[in-house]
Amino acid sequence: MEKRLVRSRKNRMIGGVCVRIAEHLGTDPTVVRLIWAVTTLFWGTGIILYLLAWAVIPEEK
Repeated sequence: MEKRLVRSRKNRMIGGVCVRIAEHLGTDPTVVRLIWAVTTLFWGTGIILYLLAWAVIPEEK
């Protein structure tokens, strides 16, 4: 069975992207959120990457 990356509808803060990426990678969602926050603070690319992921990754049914 193929693992498909989809955004969460239930367990999300903004768009459900971090939760599903964490599940896909087998890690805690807090770790993914912290990585996203660090990339936003230090390089400014975190917001762009999040919005891009939000637009590209489909929402679960």
